[in-house]
Amino acid sequence: MEEFKILPIGMIRSPYKSLNEAPRQGRFSEDVCVLEIFEEYEKGLTMIENCKYIIVLYWLHLADRTKLTAVPPHEGVEKGVFATRSQNRPNPIGLSVVKLLRRNGRFLEVIWIDAIDGTPVLDIKPYSKELDCVE
Repeated sequence: MEEFKILPIGMIRSPYKSLNEAPRQGRFSEDVCVLEIFEEYEKGLTMIENCKYIIVLYWLHLADRTKLTAVPPHEGVEKGVFATRSQNRPNPIGLSVVKLLRRNGRFLEVIWIDAIDGTPVLDIKPYSKELDCVE
């Protein structure tokens, strides 16, 4: 299969400077983080302030891409990485549903994200309760 190229649209600015400082899951933290979107993509943020929640996809740049198994901390049983939320996986794409607190130009203040400072942002999508919440 052909390789393909994904370009970051911005960076996550967070108080977490190392993997050890980051929460296990973003929903466990109320720390404010900032999504700094690059200038050339700012127009893509038009009307995003109307969203209460957004989905952020990001590149877990410090992950081990050779790992195929992981032991979830709350289970203690080894599983395949595709049955876990481990950051270590062949394509380390992080996904968080975050609460959008405010927009200031190309900067979005959010809570509920677990990424370390400098993590590349791949994409942002609006969260829809009707589409994204499975009962």
